[in-house]
Amino acid sequence: MSLPEITRHAAPHHLAVMGALHLAADEVPGHATLVLLGPSEPGFWTAFTQTPEYRDGTPDPMDRWSTRVITALAEDLGAVPLFPFGGPPWQPFTDWARRSGRAWPSPVGLLVHDVAGLMVSYRGALALPDRLDLPEPGLRPCETCATQPCLTACPVDALRPGAYDVPACKADLDRDGNDCRAQGCAVRRACPVSQTYGREPAQSAFHMGYFG
Repeated sequence: MSLPEITRHAAPHHLAVMGALHLAADEVPGHATLVLLGPSEPGFWTAFTQTPEYRDGTPDPMDRWSTRVITALAEDLGAVPLFPFGGPPWQPFTDWARRSGRAWPSPVGLLVHDVAGLMVSYRGALALPDRLDLPEPGLRPCETCATQPCLTACPVDALRPGAYDVPACKADLDRDGNDCRAQGCAVRRACPVSQTYGREPAQSAFHMGYFG
């Protein structure tokens, strides 16, 4: 088993390997490597809207789709599926993401990914028994971002270094014609790496509909 093989298995489902890490012995007993999976863009949203979970009109379609698809992948690959939802207890996806060497705290505190920028999301993970060869850690994109537009993009200054003003964010989302609710968080969209990722505004609007 290798990361390229896992990538090939995940690709037909519009999922990408968003990072991987070696596990401590007591994290997922009997498993040595964790592979993080997230939407492969562009194209994920278009594919997802054709699934039975999206079309059946019942709650939490993306979580239900993630459970079905990633559980099947795990069975095919001899892995254990893990998810960032369904708790408590909650799996430490934020910690795993940082340890993968492909996601870091951004200037506004949100995780920033080397490919997805501030649009990074994780639909699940695969814990594998083998200790796979992993690539060297990447470079935090903020180190070469001269303007850091994420620091000034929030219309109500709710996201700033060291703080997140949740009431201010929610109040602005309730405003008629709010741009963040329609297209996704302005701070996430401002990130130059996010802008190269190809995520559909409708997908961001879908997730924003669960916030508030």
